[in-house]
Amino acid sequence: MSDISLVDLCIFACSEAFRDNGEIVATGVGPVPRLAAGLAKLTHTPELMMTDGEAYLVEQPVPLGPRQYDDRKPAGHLPFSRFFDSAVWSGRRHAMVTPTQLDRFGQINLSYMGGTYQQPKTQMLGVRGFPGNTIYHPNSFFFPAHGPRVFVPEVDMISGVGYNPAKRVPGGNYSAVDLRTIVTNLCVMDFGGPENAIRVVSLHPGVTFDEVQAATGFALVCAESVAETATPTAEALDVIASLDPHNIRASVLKDNPPVKRAA
Repeated sequence: MSDISLVDLCIFACSEAFRDNGEIVATGVGPVPRLAAGLAKLTHTPELMMTDGEAYLVEQPVPLGPRQYDDRKPAGHLPFSRFFDSAVWSGRRHAMVTPTQLDRFGQINLSYMGGTYQQPKTQMLGVRGFPGNTIYHPNSFFFPAHGPRVFVPEVDMISGVGYNPAKRVPGGNYSAVDLRTIVTNLCVMDFGGPENAIRVVSLHPGVTFDEVQAATGFALVCAESVAETATPTAEALDVIASLDPHNIRASVLKDNPPVKRAA
């Protein structure tokens, strides 16, 4: 375990979100989710479909970092217009993303923090594709720094739909809202608590539930049986390394710590 980095454990945990998803498009936004989706396809869920991030479905995940365009092995043409029709709006996609905030209802924010819509304290990217993504297909999340500024009682602006009944339009169709897994540098959580409450299902080695709760801005549910997050196998580590030949993942977590925490 001392030779395994925490980021590799997070990638391994994130890959489990895609297990047995079937023949859908697995989209990982950011180094860890993207490596996790590739790891899932190359190990436990080969039927997953993936894109090169531009205009093609690919037979094999595209490694991170500098590459030649002929490194891709295209399996089909998939421009954005067709991607929305065949994957997003049909629900045949599972995205793992890293928003700026997530609240107790599963609502996410990537737009602004503090102030008002007209005069935000911190302006960010905007809602991007989150409204459509969260209303049409499954979503999971990765956060590299678990803290109370990230996990808040209620987001400053709703960029993505969650389970808050007070924010739902009467008569609206929310049947496809499907929030699944949250992986952070401390633990793995899901939405399996009462009324879709966020629940801790596994703790990374050396982390306690109390530490996770102290780093969260709302009350968490603790699963009846909380496991220790599984460490990646030797096969998984080899696959991760092959998908990240430039070791970009080492920059995701501060100081790139090992799984085994210092005393």
